[in-house]
Amino acid sequence: MKQTNHILQKIRNSLHFGLFFCCVALLLAGCDLFPRKEKFDKTLLSGYWVSGTIHEFYRAEGTGYTWDTADDVTEEEAQPFTWTLEKSTLTQIHQMEMGGNVPKTYTVTKLNTTTLEYHDDYGKYYTFTKEQ
Repeated sequence: MKQTNHILQKIRNSLHFGLFFCCVALLLAGCDLFPRKEKFDKTLLSGYWVSGTIHEFYRAEGTGYTWDTADDVTEEEAQPFTWTLEKSTLTQIHQMEMGGNVPKTYTVTKLNTTTLEYHDDYGKYYTFTKEQ
């Protein structure tokens, strides 16, 4: 009888370990431990993009400008910037009138011939439509 209890205890411990291992595996399966950064084609970024009152113009050589009509700013008064797109990271370096540069970094989530979507690290999301 002692022998049987000892064997049952070993089986029970093995089942507990197996159950624990399965639970951990299921929990980890739901996690994105190795997030993939998508790679977007930077040639699609060139052109004129609009999101509500925000306007952005990207040139192929890595320069551009932006303005917001809600701030009563026209295209002639637009703020220039340089830009780079590495994988899904869009970096704009805005050139201030009084001197100095302000870098802004965004994560691109969609870029095709008609739509540009990106967001910053503070939860601000933008969706632009390409104008002709």
